[in-house]
Amino acid sequence: MSNRAVTVIPPTISPLARMPLAPTAKRRVAGYARVSTDSKEQMTSYKTQVDYYTRYIQEQPDWEFVGVYTDEGISAVNTKKRDGFNQMVRDALNGKIDLIVTKSVSRFARNTVDSLVTVRKLKEKGVEVYFEKENIYTLDSKGELLITIMSSLAQEESRSISENVTWGQRKRFADGKVSVAYKQFLGYEKGEDDMPRIVEKEAVIVQRIYALFMAGKTPGGIARLLTAEGIPTPAGKEQWRSSTVESILTNEKYKGAALLQKKFTVDFLLKKMKPNKGEVPQYYIEKSHEPIIDPAEFELVQAEFARRKAIGYRYSGSSIFASRIVCGECGAYFGSKVWNSTSKYRRTIWQCNAKFQNDQHCSTPHLDEEEIRARFVKAYNILAADKTQLLDDCRIIQTSLSDCSALDTEIPALQEEMDVVAGLIRKCVEENTRDAQNQSEYGARYNGYVERYEAAQTKLEELQREQAIRQAKADSIGAFMFAISEQDALTDFDAKLWAATISSVTVHSDGRMAFHFLTGAEIEV
Repeated sequence: MSNRAVTVIPPTISPLARMPLAPTAKRRVAGYARVSTDSKEQMTSYKTQVDYYTRYIQEQPDWEFVGVYTDEGISAVNTKKRDGFNQMVRDALNGKIDLIVTKSVSRFARNTVDSLVTVRKLKEKGVEVYFEKENIYTLDSKGELLITIMSSLAQEESRSISENVTWGQRKRFADGKVSVAYKQFLGYEKGEDDMPRIVEKEAVIVQRIYALFMAGKTPGGIARLLTAEGIPTPAGKEQWRSSTVESILTNEKYKGAALLQKKFTVDFLLKKMKPNKGEVPQYYIEKSHEPIIDPAEFELVQAEFARRKAIGYRYSGSSIFASRIVCGECGAYFGSKVWNSTSKYRRTIWQCNAKFQNDQHCSTPHLDEEEIRARFVKAYNILAADKTQLLDDCRIIQTSLSDCSALDTEIPALQEEMDVVAGLIRKCVEENTRDAQNQSEYGARYNGYVERYEAAQTKLEELQREQAIRQAKADSIGAFMFAISEQDALTDFDAKLWAATISSVTVHSDGRMAFHFLTGAEIEV
């Protein structure tokens, strides 16, 4: 037994890489370079990185240069939108790369989870990553521990940067500095003073969109028209969407004001944004920059939006008369019909849409468009006979609607009540978690708090709706005042004035027409 010989047979396969230990060929090596912004300074850094890794890899005698994968102007917080990075990983997993060289862990990823998951995927396929700054090789026994530490530090750095950026943005908002995504915003460009400056040729398109809307067109109809005419969208695309048109019609920046922090970041890792519904402060700046749309005209559009919303799906954008003329007998809207469409006697008439839908036909007469126009002129002139008194009455109504002092007192009280009850609910749950309790008593107490909270919430929502309705009516009156302020007696039909002043028109069986104005006044002609 003392003469027993032991021969050591060295391993030929790496337990990590599952590849022959003896080098049979050059290692296929790729570099990875990334910059997080598209600034001039960063672009210089980006080109330097690419040149450096190209030379560095090619100078190694036992390395075969595969290429340098790159991402420009992309954050490292997560890997979802990093096309260059993701392509590199796919190529590595498909056996095209043996080694990846990059500047540092923070260049690779500032998200600890993403970093470790990617490194482990590559490790399983025998692909190594070398972080030059930290001198870490991922196939090294201590590599993963070091990566975890360094990735965590990089993640915290990213969090700090995000918080600093957020603070800086909110400081600018509080100082009244307007922020606009100019590349996707029609009508403005960044001026020398960093404030919005009007682009005249684009402003004409914005003004036309507002005019088309007040002429009865829907956002969808306007979108189709602009697409057909080949006018590019704010983002430079060919196809307009109704949502794009609607955003232009409702964006306060076109009236020279700015509501800042409409959205905020809820997750710095995922860069997830959500609409601000009161979670963080908002900043409203009046007269922040030169308007494209007169503020009063802007309010006219918002009032028209509210009117159409109340009508709902039944609203038609085919004409300025659509969804405004109502049958006094059955309540249906009047719709347009073309008579003698193929002859020289062609004309458009309006009649009850439900006139022939039932056995009992409505007796309301049809109306010529010229007759509608003439009767509106007559009704408006009656209403505005004493324009001074009319405007004074409007101011009184507007002041009354704008007075929400009772609501302004009750709403904060309800919000405070909800906060108190929410605290009681949390305390109740914590006590039940910590101490053994009678579950029947606990359930009754918990449900009582929930009911109390929901009752306060329901009441709060009712008051907020009432507040919004009152404000919308006040804005409508303001828009009405703007529309008539510079308009004396009418001699011809004015489409814009019609849209700005008329709520609805009721047609009676005997042919009488009752014009209902936004002020609440009714003139029968």
